Amino acid sequence: MASNAQRRQAAKRKLERQLERRAERERKRRRNTIALSALGAVVVIGAGVALWAVNSGDDDTATEASDLEVSETEFDYAALPAGRSEPLPETVSCSYPADGREPAKPAQPPRTEGIVTSGENNTDISVSVQTTQGNIGLVLHNDDSPCTVNSFLSLASQGYFDDTPCHRLTTSPSLQVLQCGDPSGTGTGGPGYQFANEFPTDQFSADDPAAQEPMTYPRGTLAMANAGPGTNGSQFFLVYGDSVLPPQYTVFGTVDETGLATLDAIAAAGVAGGAADGAPAAETKLTSVRMD
Repeated sequence: MASNAQRRQAAKRKLERQLERRAERERKRRRNTIALSALGAVVVIGAGVALWAVNSGDDDTATEASDLEVSETEFDYAALPAGRSEPLPETVSCSYPADGREPAKPAQPPRTEGIVTSGENNTDISVSVQTTQGNIGLVLHNDDSPCTVNSFLSLASQGYFDDTPCHRLTTSPSLQVLQCGDPSGTGTGGPGYQFANEFPTDQFSADDPAAQEPMTYPRGTLAMANAGPGTNGSQFFLVYGDSVLPPQYTVFGTVDETGLATLDAIAAAGVAGGAADGAPAAETKLTSVRMD
């Protein structure tokens, strides 16, 4: 039987192959787009749009698209690291300070001490997310982002996510995600506390230019939305198509094949009103989030 490390390496190789194929498709599509541009077609695609779409998650203030521009020729991005370069200690402490806002739904902060990072039944944790559009299976990577997983499981056990909407779907070529976790459905709600970024952000030093360089969050990634460093709350996004973002969004798990099929169906229905960013046309609610 393959170990967790072997399965992750196999998944990494598969994703790398997918990224290579996607990059080639993007290059071909880019050549076609440039040709059309000469005839007056205008195409706006950029990681700036991607950054805005996720950054507006837990805050009223959206980051302007001009904050991160992508040139017409830049389409080959580095993939996120497959995992931590060095393992964490067997247990860590976490901090969940109040964010000064009223919770979108009553919730207690999770425990902060003795958070186990690895070991049998603690490294990869299976979670079943039931939605009105179908099941989404998740595998949480506790050894990469234990404080994030600890918060997610705490909120799930309190029923915080139950009967809450997935308020945002993005369908641009550079950002393909479904965002959930805000009971208010406005994109500004949270649990009343916040916490620091984990993997991959903490793999870079604060002054490392790579910390702001666009990278590919591959299809099947589960990550936290935020409004800047240290502002993680309850909102998360599920990546159904390779998406370009700086490594400032905590990755804490993956979506299984059944979940990806559900996400594909939601994405196929598009965004309400025909836009590329907004509420999904196929209204999607989380009905329950529970450990398997």
